[in-house]
Amino acid sequence: MKIKTVGFILVVSLVVFSSFSFGQDLLIKNGTILTVTKGKILKGDILIIKGIIKQIAENIKGPKGVRIIDASGKYVIPGIIDSHTHIALTGTNESAEAITAEVKMRDVLNAEDRSIYTAISGGVTMVHTMHGSANPIGGENIVIKTKWGKTSEEMIVHDAYRTLKFALGENPKRANYPTVGTPRYPQSRMGVNAIIRREFLKAKNYMEQWDRYLKAKKSKKSTKNLIAPRKDLRMEQLADMLRGKMVARCHSYRADETLEFINLSKEFGFKIACFEHACEAFKIAKELAEEKIRISVFLDNWAYKVEASEGIAYSAGYCTKNGVLVSINSDSGERIRRLFNDAAKAMKYGGLSEEEALKLVTINPAIQLGVEKIAGSLEVGKHGDIAIFNEHPLSAYTLCEKTIIEGEVYFDRVQYLKEREEMEKKKKQEEKKKEKKRGTK
Repeated sequence: MKIKTVGFILVVSLVVFSSFSFGQDLLIKNGTILTVTKGKILKGDILIIKGIIKQIAENIKGPKGVRIIDASGKYVIPGIIDSHTHIALTGTNESAEAITAEVKMRDVLNAEDRSIYTAISGGVTMVHTMHGSANPIGGENIVIKTKWGKTSEEMIVHDAYRTLKFALGENPKRANYPTVGTPRYPQSRMGVNAIIRREFLKAKNYMEQWDRYLKAKKSKKSTKNLIAPRKDLRMEQLADMLRGKMVARCHSYRADETLEFINLSKEFGFKIACFEHACEAFKIAKELAEEKIRISVFLDNWAYKVEASEGIAYSAGYCTKNGVLVSINSDSGERIRRLFNDAAKAMKYGGLSEEEALKLVTINPAIQLGVEKIAGSLEVGKHGDIAIFNEHPLSAYTLCEKTIIEGEVYFDRVQYLKEREEMEKKKKQEEKKKEKKRGTK
């Protein structure tokens, strides 16, 4: 029995290990490579070994048996990164209470969400999927790779920052939502600011209680009757913010509220990684640049509600030129497939160069998420996350033909269209058979 048990454990272990094994081998040849950070190679090759880029050059000879993709006449770019979306989740907001820092989007990851496939059809290889904006302090977000067909655990990017969602303005004060029964506090912008301050004061007090307890425990005079403070999952998250273990991602539209949240971060000493949407960022570009706070925005989407009424298409370009690190996000399970189109618009609305525009959806969001060492540009040592386009990725006529993550092809447009055509043929054949059966009756 013991031998059988050990054998079973070994088999299970091998299955688990193989399912989580990292990357594949691949050689992409003869493509126009846009590295984003190290210029352009007109007829270059990329060699990926076990999911990692090992060589970028011309005329690479890969190891025997390696899969080869001919990218002649194609454009090869880093996988696109969406730093603000809500795909691959079975829930977005925990809106029953105003403060829900204890909830985690990791717990509701949905690997079967078809939006993941939509994302890879547009060259997206990584997303920051977030708690919604119904709460002044929402839950912990998660960064995943769009590995369609893999498990939720296999998608998680463990190198990324831990981020906590905050929200200001109309959404957390429930301005556009019908109220049944007693309204939820807060109901005003000043209330949103006040409740965030209140929770951080609680968190400071919670940390002090634990510090006193741990100090007393280590003391030689420690008593046997020493009782630990009650553990509070909500306060644990905010305490991690104050300890620098997490960073804030804050949904914000108006310039005045954005500045007020910056003041709160200074008051309590937590770090703001990024403001989301930030329609009025162009008004405070100088302040954002000075504080080294980034923004993740829509390119040309505004005036869809009152607090978004003063947005402009030039904001991303203007802020970029004034020293703010900017990314463009989708905040959508549909718009996510054409982020490269939005990046191109920044050349017209803002005068950005091709390289600056591509950075908005590659290396810039990678920096915002803390994954620039593994993604966001084509460099030796980074993950083999790549998108191949039939034309320049900033062309209005371009299409993503292949999306590759860690050397594995997750989307192939030709193969997809072929499979779809075969499915349609089968459906027609089945319909004909049904019609014949009806006729015989």
